[in-house]
Amino acid sequence: MLPGPVRELRDLLNTYLEPQQVAVVLRAYEAGAVAHEGQKRRSGEDYIFHPVAVARILAGMRMDYQTIAAAILHDTIEDTHLEHADLERDFDEQIAKLVDGVTKLDKMKFRTRQEADAESFRKLLLAMSRDLRVIFIKLADRLHNMRTIEVMSPGARRRISAETLQIYTSIAGRLGMNELREELEELGFRHLHPNRYRVIRRRVRKNAGNRAEIIDSVTEALKKRLSEAGIPARVEGRTKTTYSIYCKMRDKSLSFDEVMDLYAFRIVTHSEPHCYQALGVAHALYKPKPGSFKDYIALPKPNGYQSLHTVLGSPFDVPVEIQIRTEEMDLVAEKGAAAHWLYKATPDGSTAVRAREWLLKLVETQSRAGDSVEFLDAAKAELFPDEIFVFTPRGKIIDLKADATALDFAYAIHTDVGNEAVGAIIDKEKLPLNTRLETGQTVEILTEPGSAPEPEWLEFVVTSKARTSIRSHLKNLEQADSVAVGDRLLDQALARRGYSMERVSDRRLARYLKKLGLDRIEDLLIRIARGDMLAGVVAQKLLPLTQRRQTEGPATETLTIGGTEGSAIDYANCCHPVPGDPIMGYLSPGKGIVIHRQRCRNVPELRKAHFERCLDVAWAPVMRGQFSVRLKIVTINGPGVLASVSATLSEVGANIERVEQPSTTRETAILHFTLGVRDRNQLARIIRRLRRNRHVLKVVREIA
Repeated sequence: MLPGPVRELRDLLNTYLEPQQVAVVLRAYEAGAVAHEGQKRRSGEDYIFHPVAVARILAGMRMDYQTIAAAILHDTIEDTHLEHADLERDFDEQIAKLVDGVTKLDKMKFRTRQEADAESFRKLLLAMSRDLRVIFIKLADRLHNMRTIEVMSPGARRRISAETLQIYTSIAGRLGMNELREELEELGFRHLHPNRYRVIRRRVRKNAGNRAEIIDSVTEALKKRLSEAGIPARVEGRTKTTYSIYCKMRDKSLSFDEVMDLYAFRIVTHSEPHCYQALGVAHALYKPKPGSFKDYIALPKPNGYQSLHTVLGSPFDVPVEIQIRTEEMDLVAEKGAAAHWLYKATPDGSTAVRAREWLLKLVETQSRAGDSVEFLDAAKAELFPDEIFVFTPRGKIIDLKADATALDFAYAIHTDVGNEAVGAIIDKEKLPLNTRLETGQTVEILTEPGSAPEPEWLEFVVTSKARTSIRSHLKNLEQADSVAVGDRLLDQALARRGYSMERVSDRRLARYLKKLGLDRIEDLLIRIARGDMLAGVVAQKLLPLTQRRQTEGPATETLTIGGTEGSAIDYANCCHPVPGDPIMGYLSPGKGIVIHRQRCRNVPELRKAHFERCLDVAWAPVMRGQFSVRLKIVTINGPGVLASVSATLSEVGANIERVEQPSTTRETAILHFTLGVRDRNQLARIIRRLRRNRHVLKVVREIA
């Protein structure tokens, strides 16, 4: 005999599926029950009742039998002995693919929990782009998990709830699954911020009185007046959810009492004239609140949303918000976070088709992401729908995310425009690239050939295209730097053996690369630059057999450092070398060449234990960039001393990167400054000026 939950599922399915389709679902239950036999949830109940509950949620949406069957089997590949081939054999290919699409990647090995979650989400989005039913199952799975989350630890509840609010509610909104979205929001809010939830919930109950009575009364009053006026319309009423009230309080910095529209009603009519007529009826029924009326029909929101908004008083001493729109406007507005996405879509496209187009666009946009975590960050950004609309000088509209900058605009125009951007003209005013844009502005990007993205740009761009393009450029630049350094090291190693790269045959090089599992010589040079392989060992392998016994000649060439090598060269934090200091290089595995001062106390040990990794290096005649150096400054302990020392440093052009004050006495204070300087000569001038400061007792350059 079937358990109660399964009988309920069967009876619901019988109301809209064919008997043979219901039979497939029951067969899926039997297979799942056997596969999950002995497995328990944290609550103590048999595990099989979780997938059955997920299937029940989907049956309430009247999903097809393949989706229902896949929901019952959705954890079998991950948690039982069943495999994809078993499901394909016993059911069909579609059901097996749906189960595989939902399956998480917990069995794979990842470096971090964040990486595992990100890779699972990447797979989920890719599966969604092929079959939307995957996300329907995943959303129902998440909803049941949230309904039963009380058995989890507090930390797990917070983590899962945060993920639910960040990711799954937004996807549900994009797909127009508003009822499911609202329940996920309420459950997520309740478990992520339990105290805030309880306080707002208690205030809502206290202020609202009998909510059902209020909603029914206002709804009936509106229906009656509209009918008397001959306006065809349907009226819907509901309370604002706890989460929506919290968001309005948080986003607009309002107190609970300042959040006016606790009750919301929607009037949906047949035409625009009916909307304005219905507005007159509503205003005649209840007194409108001054300044609350907004006409988004005559002046649509930038994302295409259209509706009339007004806030009215009521006989129950609680304000009510009225939204009035046509059926066509409601079709767009009801899709929640997808309003602009639907507005731009073709009128005859189904929700499923438009959803798939959005997903494919998202996957394509993020295909350049370097790893799963980067993909997850960018995908999260894409899921939040707030947008602004700005104009090019020729009048073309560019839609961007809220808080987008001029640099985001540049990358929206073209990747090359973003990469070479140096400034912007916004409404005829020249402004920096990090300027936040507002709807309606006209933006022109100033470019300069040869300019390139900087790491600091990642701190203020908000669009995924800009972020991905900048990261891609920086990554390519980093590789180019490493290739150049590796090439110089290998050339020197070959020269010391009386050989050169030009004399290495293509066949010998290809054979060596294949042995290492590398596709290109650039990959080999990057390994050398990062210290994963020694240039001397590689050079020896590339020599002809007749010359391999030849001993290495003296190191006649020194590696020159110009300050332009980027991430291929690192400067040791233990001694902070600056141009002009006698230096040496150490080839650190996985890190590259690390430059040390020869007086650094770590150098003798490096030369003793890793002589083969130590390099002769020297500064180039002309250096570029700034270099960090640490100074220990002993001062008189008194008011205004730090300001006086900082002013002295500013006068000589020193860039203060960090200040620490580890200890003080009644008479003295010790300050540790990390400064950015050009070279040793500038450092000497800085020290001389500091010693002339009347508050300074002693200045010492710190060396490990």
